[in-house]
Order: sequence, then C-alpha cells, then structure tokens
Amino acid sequence: MSQFPSVTPDLIAEIVDRALREDLGPGDVTGRASVPSEARARAVIVQKQPGVIYGLACAEEAFRRLAPDVRFERRCSEGLERDGGEVAVIEGPARALLASERTALNLLGRLSGIATLTKRYVDTVAGTEARILDTRKTTPGLRLLEKAAVAAGGGTNHRIGLFDAFLLKENHIAMAGGIKAAVARCREANPSLLLEVEVRSLTELMEAIDSGADRIMLDNMDLGQMRTAVELTKARAELEASGGVNLDSLRAIAETGVDWISVGALTHSAPTLDLSLLLEPIE
Repeated sequence: MSQFPSVTPDLIAEIVDRALREDLGPGDVTGRASVPSEARARAVIVQKQPGVIYGLACAEEAFRRLAPDVRFERRCSEGLERDGGEVAVIEGPARALLASERTALNLLGRLSGIATLTKRYVDTVAGTEARILDTRKTTPGLRLLEKAAVAAGGGTNHRIGLFDAFLLKENHIAMAGGIKAAVARCREANPSLLLEVEVRSLTELMEAIDSGADRIMLDNMDLGQMRTAVELTKARAELEASGGVNLDSLRAIAETGVDWISVGALTHSAPTLDLSLLLEPIE
C-alpha cells in the first residue's frame, strides 16, 4: 500500500475554485444588493459540538479566493479534538466573507465530520492490534481531502484509486479464471505493488494464501470464521475484515486478531460537524 499523495495548495485551490463557481454563478445577488461595497466585517467560525477539526486550509482558501488580503486567524490546530468554541476569526470585505461562507463551512464541516467519526472508530479498537482503514467510497472529486481527514482522525488510508495497489475482487477473479490465475497475472504485471485478494470462504482463503497474496480481505465473514482465518493464516498474509462493520460490531471484530478493518462509513456516512459563522461589521 502506497502513501497517498499529499494535499497540496494547488489541489485545495482547484477544489475551492470549483465549489465557489458552483455556488456563486454570476455573483451573489443578495450580498451585492444588501451590503455596501465598502463594508468590512469580522467573522467567527464556531464549533458547536465536540469533534476533530480538519479542513482549516480549505476554509482559509475559500475566503482568500475572493479577498486575497483577508486576515484569517486559526484558533485551533488541524487534527485537534475539542469540545467546541471558536475555530477561526476572519476579517475582510463583508461581501467577500458572505460569498465565501457556505463553501468554507461545507468543506470544513464535511472534513471535520470524517475526522471525528474516524476517531471514534480508532478509539473503539484501542488496545487491539487492528487498525482502521478507509475505502474508495468517497465523494467524487474530494477523495484526497477525505482520505486526509481520515488520517487526521487517526485512521489509515487504503489504496487511493485503481492505480496504486492490486485488489482482486469477486468479478476480477471470475474473469481471470480463479484466484491463482488472477494473482499470477498481477504479479507478472507489477511485482512491486501490494496485492490483496477478497475471499468469501475459508477455502478461498487457503487458495489466496497459497497463491502468495500480501493481504486477504475477509468479505462479510462472521466472527467465528474470522478467528479461524487468523489461525489458518499464521502471519503468512495480512488479514482485513470488511463488510457489515459498524461501531457496535467493531470491537468484537478487532478482537478476532485481524490486522485491518476497512470501513466505508468513514467517508460515505460521516455526519457533518456542526459549525456556524457569525458576522459583525467593523467600523
């Protein structure tokens, strides 16, 4: 598994620009009509529920794209778990702050929500050998940001896309003519990439082990099957539990001895962290 590409300023700028264009269109008609062009304001982003803050760089970029000289003061660090309170204070042209507000809060709330949910999963498996993985079930166009939010919450990133690791699933295996053939084809194509095989039974598990897979995904196996899989594998491959994972089932899965637990919900079902922005005029 390769380390995911870093979230660069250029990537953040690209995503923020796209979001602002979607929201602004030809312009903020309400702000232009109701707010004097020369008005300046002070805005405070407030965290209204406990959680992990992540995405401040995106929020700051949203304000700076419309007001390059805006003053953005962070009141906490990225990846910090806190009960609530002020997150950032921003000063600049009132129209620009109002036009940027929703994009800034959408990105910051979304990413903080992912980091917060990930932290809950990571805390739940504390004391076991299991580590929490994300998946490719991400918002189109936001994958790198969302995976960075998982990392901020203490999780580990799985492959970024279809390019940086092999993951042989049921349909690949069927088209290749079986696990052994599929593994052999992947090894021949690129022997240096991590190679993972999804299995649905202990028979398939043994075939994947014998084929030399680096990691084996136990797809929707029950706890008894997982424990047996751990015994059968005996460190010859890493084991990843997948399917039907939630906070209620998580601890028991971790205690079977698997190495990894992948959780699609980290990115596809994380609630947005509740944030607000309060604006006041500057005389």
